[in-house]
Amino acid sequence: MEMKDFSLEGKVAWVTGASYGIGFAIATAFHTAGAAIAFNDINQELVDKGLAAYKEAGIDAKGYVCDVTDEAQVQATTEQIIKDLGKIDILVNNAGIIKRIPMVEMSAADFRKVIDIDLNGPFIVSKAVIPGMIKQRHGKIINICSMMSELGRETVSAYAAAKGGLKMLTRNIASEYGEFNIQCNGIGPGYIETPQTAPLRVPGNPFNEFILAKTPAHRWGKTSDLQGPAVFLASDASNFINGHVLYVDGGILAYIGKQPQ
Repeated sequence: MEMKDFSLEGKVAWVTGASYGIGFAIATAFHTAGAAIAFNDINQELVDKGLAAYKEAGIDAKGYVCDVTDEAQVQATTEQIIKDLGKIDILVNNAGIIKRIPMVEMSAADFRKVIDIDLNGPFIVSKAVIPGMIKQRHGKIINICSMMSELGRETVSAYAAAKGGLKMLTRNIASEYGEFNIQCNGIGPGYIETPQTAPLRVPGNPFNEFILAKTPAHRWGKTSDLQGPAVFLASDASNFINGHVLYVDGGILAYIGKQPQ
């Protein structure tokens, strides 16, 4: 192995839902490693917000309005990215939502919406890019899974079902297309500092104290904690890793928790 195996020089990466947060952090890491960046989001306002953030970071990213649940839009966006940047070497299925509603209070429509974005979306986008990866006999797909790919918790039945399904979709893509030198792996973030989690991280908030107590690292993760694992899974250094979910959780899944005092 050589350090150049970790380089993404000359590669093109598409990160879905990457106007901000985890997707933005992963895309900026890919840029630092040498990749050209394409991203999409659900509307022009979010794409413009993303383009401004990338420009401020010194990154000439290409932004596209695309709903990952719409097959026609995804196919058109795939074709446009290839037209603009020449190819797609790396796909990160990052776009997703969560609805925190007790299961018996959750409508079937809300359940379906979470499944549609968090599970059907990665299926649709992966399906669009895999033919090009087969043709070039090389490709990396990274699905943003979750600790809820392994665990259940109150109020997240739809999210857990979607992320559990995404773990198995990851394994199935690896099984079905590994012979074409396509690697599909997942990253399972722990509890990460993002704008969405800011209200939960207020000192004294019982949930904040719960997460700190359950995490051996005794802190929330930062989006930067996901950058190294993402670059690794997108690079040639991971060419014989396929169908794996790498949990970046500060040790939560390994830890039963502190004994009550």
